[in-house]
Amino acid sequence: MSDLPPRDPNDSFDEIIEAETDRDPDLAVIEAGSRTLRTQGGPAQADVPGRPEDPEVDRALREVEAELATRWGETKLEPSVTRITALMDVLGEPQRAYPSIHITGTNGKTSTARMVEALLGAFDLRTGRYTSPHVQSVTERISLDGAPISAERFIETYQDIKPYVEMVDSRQEYRLSFFEVLTGMAYAAFADAPVDVAVVEVGMGGSWDATNVIDGDVAVVTPIDLDHTDRLGETTAEIAGEKAGIIKQDATVILAQQPVDAAQVLLKKAVEVDATVAREGLEFGVVARQVAVGGQVLTLRGLGGEYDQVFLPLHGPYQAHNAAVALAAVEAFFGVGSQRPEPLAVDTVRKAFAAVTSPGRLEVVRRSPTVVLDAAHNPAGARATAEAVGEALDFSRLIGVVGASGDKNVRGLLEAFEPIFAEVVITQNSSHRAMDADELAAVAVEVFGEDRVQVEPRLPDALEAAITLAEEEGEFAGAGVLVTGSVITVGEARLLLGRR
Repeated sequence: MSDLPPRDPNDSFDEIIEAETDRDPDLAVIEAGSRTLRTQGGPAQADVPGRPEDPEVDRALREVEAELATRWGETKLEPSVTRITALMDVLGEPQRAYPSIHITGTNGKTSTARMVEALLGAFDLRTGRYTSPHVQSVTERISLDGAPISAERFIETYQDIKPYVEMVDSRQEYRLSFFEVLTGMAYAAFADAPVDVAVVEVGMGGSWDATNVIDGDVAVVTPIDLDHTDRLGETTAEIAGEKAGIIKQDATVILAQQPVDAAQVLLKKAVEVDATVAREGLEFGVVARQVAVGGQVLTLRGLGGEYDQVFLPLHGPYQAHNAAVALAAVEAFFGVGSQRPEPLAVDTVRKAFAAVTSPGRLEVVRRSPTVVLDAAHNPAGARATAEAVGEALDFSRLIGVVGASGDKNVRGLLEAFEPIFAEVVITQNSSHRAMDADELAAVAVEVFGEDRVQVEPRLPDALEAAITLAEEEGEFAGAGVLVTGSVITVGEARLLLGRR
């Protein structure tokens, strides 16, 4: 946060921004917004870092971010692993220095990766985790021992590989992309640590994703649905064909419940490379689940037996299924069900799951009224979120704040939320990918009707409007606000509501 003294809450938002002329414009908007909202959120979350407190470190990190921003963004792709393979070659193949668990799918990848990481760490293994996109800080994407690497280490890693990145750039038709450079940084940081095992989430697809220069000992496929259809295919079978690219020779494949056509493609690929397959609902799964204060209590059937009384501090049936998938992946990594007959120590499993966090996934960031953040950005994710909200949070009236990306199925997203939103405030985030608020509102009016739609193009105004609507029912009426539609929208709202 800025070192400027607190300002009068009646100061206009624009005046605060104008006064912060020495700050990065986007950050100034976010910081000023957090002071103009009437009620701040809760304490900071350790696994979502804010800006570095040291001005010199902050300056150096901004320089790295600026250099990375000159490269192709994550939505501009040339589908091949040619450039990342070349980078790994000149770096000395750092991705071969440790075993890995590789995770693909449409929804649930990051939460599953976090659960896998927590389980491995509970069994005294040093972990590296690479996930995307980030909620607030780019440093979140690369974690060691369950925590994002420091800004200093992020900067150092970038500077270490920068000469090699430039060498590859000079030899290729296209420069390495933003995501490819970050992937190279992650693999190098893991080798330098060194880690005992890497948990790697695919960025998009599988076959030509930059992460796919590893040969995962365990390949995990979370539920597949329609997303990125312009790049991955228009059916779940076609999308599965791309995602099956992470299944390598003799690996163990952990399959979440899948559409029939997707399952057929994935199983065919497993047979072709002589991989061993474990399927949710057959070899492992959720035996029982009970909603509890702050989460849910699960009985999971793993590859080696049942694990009961597992408390998971996350909401929703889909998170229970993610937990079953994560447990099976870690069991497979340790050889449970094949090399070793006994299950994992149940007390250790319980301890690991009880400590799991997943920022921006049904995350409560303030009370009275309750404000929840969820990064659902496609129809399948929205349906899962809507079900979880109805089950776990029991609002008497729910106001939605939705800001989406222009390349998403926004109609499907809004239709999934229509049954649970009494009213919706349409907005947009600061990303160049954000869908124009008026354009999104036009779709929302068709889905919700004009009387249930309000448009506030600026996110701080949208949050303020939604909170006001929720407060109309009174302090104890049980109304709430759900901010959703995009990871970027959720990340910016998280900062505005005081989560650093």
